[in-house]
Formats: sequence, C-alpha cells, structure tokens
Amino acid sequence: MRQIVCWSVLLTVIGMGGCMNEQKNPHSKQDGLFEKKVCRDIHLRYRLYLPDGYESSDQKWPLVLFLHGAGERGDDLTKVTIHGPTKLAAEGRQFPFILVAPQCPKEDWWADMTEDLMALVNHIAQTYRVDTSRLYVTGLSMGGYGTWSLITKYPDTFAAAAPICGGGDDVLARFRSLKIPVWAFHGAKDPVVPLSKSEQMVNALKQTGNTTVKFTVYPEAGHDSWTETYNNPEFYKWLLSHSKP
Repeated sequence: MRQIVCWSVLLTVIGMGGCMNEQKNPHSKQDGLFEKKVCRDIHLRYRLYLPDGYESSDQKWPLVLFLHGAGERGDDLTKVTIHGPTKLAAEGRQFPFILVAPQCPKEDWWADMTEDLMALVNHIAQTYRVDTSRLYVTGLSMGGYGTWSLITKYPDTFAAAAPICGGGDDVLARFRSLKIPVWAFHGAKDPVVPLSKSEQMVNALKQTGNTTVKFTVYPEAGHDSWTETYNNPEFYKWLLSHSKP
C-alpha cells in the first residue's frame, strides 16, 4: 500500500509590545500563530486473507489487523506468516473474517507507526466489504506494543483488542479512560518483555473502570505466549463477540 497522508499544524504568534519594560527586554513575551500543512508518503507491505464465501456473497465481514513481532520486520512478506493467525491461515485454516497483516520496515517499530496502521485499516475498509463496527487488532511482542499504542491513540476505532506479551503508555491509557474490551496475554517467565509491562496496562484500564478487560498469564511460558493463544478457538469467539454500536 502506498498512500499520502496530510495533517495541519497550527501555532499562533502575536507580538506583545504594549509595555515599556517589555519593549526594552529582548526576551519580551510573544504569542504566536503558525500554520502549515504536512504531508508524507506511507509505504506498507501487507498480506491479506479473505474468508471462504467472500467472493460469492455481498456480506460485510469483520476485519482483524495482526501485528507481528520484531523478528519479522523487513521486506520479505513470507515472514508475516511465521507466527500468529497468519501462520494458521497460510497452513489452510479458514477464519470467518478478513485478516490483514502488514509488515513493519526493518528499522521501524509498530508503536511509532500508528498513523500508518490506521491509514492501512481505512484503506482495507474502503477497498473490501468490511463491517466497520467489527474492527479488531491483535499482535505479539512488538505487535503487542503496537496493539496497546493503537487503541490508546484511537480509542473509538476498534471493537476489541488482544495484545500479547506487549506493553504501552499506562499514563495515557488512564487519561483516555479506555473502555474497549481487551484480552491481554503474557508468559510469567518472559525474559524479553517483563510480565509487569502487561500488568501495568491492565491495571490502568481497571483503574479507569474498564470492566471488560481480561488478563491471562501462562505460568510456565516464556516469551512465546502467542502460540497457545492463537491456537485457542475460544480466543476467536471472544474477539468476534464484540461490536461497536
């Protein structure tokens, strides 16, 4: 996907020279207004799986955005099928939703690419028959961080989210008072991303009154807390049970 996104930056500057003391002071106070339109290109490779029956009906389908881990970054799209639901789809598993898996460029990080990811979600929603009341995001490790970041910055977009062995900005999560249904997962013996990273985010949501948050800790799991999660049919039932009004 190649897309150009633009946004406006607004800053006001007004000189304040009415006071004699301020006129003599080289550091006199000024207020300002600066306005500029900023545009940049977005380039994202992605792999898309359409559900059985998509071509033979006019039905709208849920969309699941899957964010891979740091080891799958680059420009070889086959890497996005190493783990997660894309691995299962590549092996022939049929899902009752549209599955899209972008690939993070080698030197980038999902949590810093939320605008790019939202542009991709909007592109897929406009290109395919997507039920926009049923948008979901899940990811592992770096993708877990990306999942937390996306729902924190875009709290009204997704119907549910499932971050796995990730972390995020718990202060911002409290500020945004996230009410989105979340099921987080982590291995108790994770040597890469400490369990405390998920605990902080889950606690932040609970402290703001989110009663829909769930948290599963695998007592004997290390960093790989995703294989058991994505192999569990109950995970997909939970995810798809949620929709936005």
